[in-house]
Amino acid sequence: MDPEFGVGMAPRKREPWRTTLLLAYQSLGVVYGDLSISPLYVYKSTFAEDITHSDTNEEIFGALSFIFWTLTLIPLIKYVTIVLRADDNGEGGTFALYSLICRHANVSLLPNRQVADEELSTYKLECPPEVAGRSRVKEWLEKHKRLHTALLVMVMIGTCMVIGDGVLTPAISVFSAVSGLELSLSKDQHEYAVIPITCAILVFLFALQHYGTHRVGFLFAPIVLCWLLCMSAIGLYNIIHWNPHVYQALNPSYMITFLKKTRKSGWMSLGGILLCMTGSEAMFADLGHFSYSAIQLAFTSLVYPSLILGYMGQAAYLSRHHNFDADNQIGFYIAVPESVRWPVLVLAILASVVGSQAIISGTFSIINQSQSLSCFPRVKVVHTSDKIHGQIYIPEVNWMLMILCIAVTVGFRNTKHMGNAAGLAVITVMLVTTCLMSVVIMLCWHRSPLLALAFFLFFGSIEALYFSASLIKFLEGAWVPILLSLILLAVMFVWHYTTIKKYEYDMHNKVTLEWLLALGDKLGMVRVPGIGLVYTDLTSGVPANFSRFVTNLPAFHRVLVFVCVKSVPVPHVLPAERYLVGRVGPPGHRSYRCIVRYGYRDVHQDVDSFETELIESLATFVKLDALFRCSDAAACGEEQRDSSYYERENALTVIGSNPLRRHLGLGYDDSHDGVSSAHDGIELSATAAAGAVRKQVRFAVEMPRRSGGGGVEERVVEELREVCEAREAGTAFILGHSHVQTKPGSSLLKKLAVGVGYNFLRRNCRGPDVVLRVPPASLLEVGMVYVL
Repeated sequence: MDPEFGVGMAPRKREPWRTTLLLAYQSLGVVYGDLSISPLYVYKSTFAEDITHSDTNEEIFGALSFIFWTLTLIPLIKYVTIVLRADDNGEGGTFALYSLICRHANVSLLPNRQVADEELSTYKLECPPEVAGRSRVKEWLEKHKRLHTALLVMVMIGTCMVIGDGVLTPAISVFSAVSGLELSLSKDQHEYAVIPITCAILVFLFALQHYGTHRVGFLFAPIVLCWLLCMSAIGLYNIIHWNPHVYQALNPSYMITFLKKTRKSGWMSLGGILLCMTGSEAMFADLGHFSYSAIQLAFTSLVYPSLILGYMGQAAYLSRHHNFDADNQIGFYIAVPESVRWPVLVLAILASVVGSQAIISGTFSIINQSQSLSCFPRVKVVHTSDKIHGQIYIPEVNWMLMILCIAVTVGFRNTKHMGNAAGLAVITVMLVTTCLMSVVIMLCWHRSPLLALAFFLFFGSIEALYFSASLIKFLEGAWVPILLSLILLAVMFVWHYTTIKKYEYDMHNKVTLEWLLALGDKLGMVRVPGIGLVYTDLTSGVPANFSRFVTNLPAFHRVLVFVCVKSVPVPHVLPAERYLVGRVGPPGHRSYRCIVRYGYRDVHQDVDSFETELIESLATFVKLDALFRCSDAAACGEEQRDSSYYERENALTVIGSNPLRRHLGLGYDDSHDGVSSAHDGIELSATAAAGAVRKQVRFAVEMPRRSGGGGVEERVVEELREVCEAREAGTAFILGHSHVQTKPGSSLLKKLAVGVGYNFLRRNCRGPDVVLRVPPASLLEVGMVYVL
């Protein structure tokens, strides 16, 4: 990936071929587990009661032709060739596309955007800003606020369907694998054995999630590799032994013949055929764990040929066998030679577990990303690996998924209804990706709107055909993902809407800096030892919850830090750029502001490392601030030193980035919230005059010295000593404990959504202290009532 201009506009940086081969091998167990097990249930779902398999073989050849061209057009051409190039700093998925759009146009509904965020290393634009600024598409999107909401709702729908897929895929995968027992057991034995075994495997699968996939992940790739090779070998055997001419079914004319003969039933059966694409979205969603070339190599050289051989082998066997009883009609295991049926059964169950594990991990990841956009109630996110980034576990979501998976398995008890439900969830996510990708082509890649329209119409029409075939089966299982998505969508929208309204309420009710500075002169106000970390969503100003705290308890800590933990539209924020530090008031007041920035794929630090890094950032800021104040005084004269400082009293400093940036005239003014900001740090990255080459220059920042008594060095040492003493005295975490109520005269819908729905979610989800990992012994909660 080109670090400056993105993948859509510049060639990719090539990796060593050995690294690519290793990543391609590892991707088999993570990316392709779900896609590789789809042959277990595609034909059985396609021919489940809607159409029959006749002696002419037109139905089975038509289905094979649909499967071949669907796998070729969607996973191979759409995803591998086009969509995988729309990565966000190497990350993929629905949120990566939304993040790209939000960076190139001001369409985010979160009101905490700052100009400082645009200076992050990972805040990359596909084209220079002056080119992007002339885009009519950008102006149109930014002008219509309803489009911002529609864009976010579209992302929410895709997220909800991914979560629904996390419920349905484990159920249908494990159930289809275990269903191989039907050929070895009687009908009564099969009925009482398959469901309990499936449920037992699902319970075992979800019970192991808290250990993290890294502990058994080394087994995933060999299992999927063995499964693909086994499926290819069986398919090749069936082609040679039963029908070597089955390749003729790849002719697209068989699709037309299929639809002409089966008519409405054939159109409805497309809901089963689309299951051959199940797991294709994982190629894009898991892009951040591997590379574009590795995923492309694994799919084109192994996964795609294996799937085609597997489906052709089943079709070749079925073309010579037309007499099946009602219970064993057109299943996967019927085409497996009896001598290897039991080993294949065991391997299929293992492969289904691996595929289910991949979608469960993906569900955890996308819920964590939803939290970063304030689109999901707070849940506890556990990082299960210190070495592998992104390995997370969410306890509440894990057990809810397990209960829903078991409920689907016990409730449906057949592949047909599970397939209808899973198919609708899969195709909806693909439709959302197609819509967002069309916007990315115009807005981020700056291609012609006609090209974006052609992409949307070509792939959107194919997916719309499958979507209609799935939607028509609403009463036969498709209602499950729709109902689940409606519930999740309502939860996410209510949480996001109320979060934005709370931020606006805080903005209108924040107190002035003069009020804070006057507290020291008030009778009875005490500064107690220690550090007080006041958490707020505001990026500027003094929050109302702190005024409530001081009003009821006339004392606050000797060192006061207003901490804002915010998310920015990038996947990761480098640790050196995470902290944005500034003063609140004069140096003697010992009050600071710290904005902690996370990407949508970052996991929050534990409180010990966060506290340590925060104190180190404050110490670095104190030294750098003294350097700048000394330089300002020398530049404007001693008599203007105070006024020069107060122009910078709200200046924010990026610790660890560019220490002399301001002296080079590269500072900026954040007009969004009125905060003047300057990037400071340890290493300077200056752009050459040509603007094409970046030159890294290192500067050693020395402590400024002043002659005479009361020099700068003494004041800095004194300030640093007070910060260290305050930390030794203890740290208190001051959080707001909010209750939301609606204004008199609000509509009934708002009263139900905000007054009832949000408060119910707030009481029954994790508190901010758990999400921010605040130790209970150091927690101070301040009650706040929001009238929205």
